[in-house]
Amino acid sequence: MSALVTLNNGLKMPLVGLGCWKIPNKVCAEQVYDAIKLGYRLFDGATDYGNEVEVGQGIRRAIDEKIVTRADLFVVSKLWNSFHHPEHVKINVKRNLKDLGLDYLDLYYIHFPIAFKYVPIEEKYPPGFYSGVKEEAQGIIGTENVSLADTYHAMEALVDEGLIKSIGISNYNGGLVQDVLNYCKIKPVALQIEHHPYLTQPHLTEFCKLHQIQVVAYSSFGPQSYVELKSDVALETVPLFEHPTVKKIAVAHGSNITTSQVLLRWATQQGVAIIPKSSKKERLVANLKIDEALTLTDDELRQINDLNKNLRFNDPWDWMNMKFPIFA
Repeated sequence: MSALVTLNNGLKMPLVGLGCWKIPNKVCAEQVYDAIKLGYRLFDGATDYGNEVEVGQGIRRAIDEKIVTRADLFVVSKLWNSFHHPEHVKINVKRNLKDLGLDYLDLYYIHFPIAFKYVPIEEKYPPGFYSGVKEEAQGIIGTENVSLADTYHAMEALVDEGLIKSIGISNYNGGLVQDVLNYCKIKPVALQIEHHPYLTQPHLTEFCKLHQIQVVAYSSFGPQSYVELKSDVALETVPLFEHPTVKKIAVAHGSNITTSQVLLRWATQQGVAIIPKSSKKERLVANLKIDEALTLTDDELRQINDLNKNLRFNDPWDWMNMKFPIFA
């Protein structure tokens, strides 16, 4: 297992987990099962990933074979934008639990601070950017007038009911995090953000540490996750795996250290949790044991921090014909 961090509600969460975004359905159950055998205990999923049935199958197989118990695992999912209305939040989490075959989630995030128009599960699930036939024909995303406070309070009700143990927020900027702290009854335990050397967000991460909110990084390898999505920005950006600074630091730590390990250790050494994915067992093991593999010097941390360009690859401003300026 990886090191554990203690969240502000007392739960212990692995610092390294398996991200389930873009794991193909046909191999997902096997990858989750194999990851559990290798020592993974945190699985970061979401409504929008469309593979929770398979994630649940992998978990169930490992539990049935007595490799782990449910209590050994830290299972994560995310409320999708189409279910922000307080009347719909529970609908989403109940479907998450049904697909995963679980009674509760350890952590449930609000995926984005954007409220889409509600789409009934029987019409399309997961709905993605779909918000109705009319909207689809117009090439737009339908939205609803729902405040983030109302959505958050509905999430708090899920804790009270025992459906989730912890609340998380994702893709929130600093102002929205501050706002949550003003109205919440149950404090969020984690903020998940795009975080890599091209987007270090030092003020946001420091603010979260001051308020005992664990920062969790997604897209730790920067543009790598978005090249296959044909992102122009990603395609035009020097891959972090090939950046001279990262390569130089990897070489300094020995021939067996890779640039990917340097990037992950840069995050964990600064107290940021990570959820990388891989289909290769040897890389899964390396990611899980990243804290044992190397320790970066203060100067090396500074060199990597200096690569920051405030370059974001996952920006709702670019979604279809809509303009959602949540990071403006």
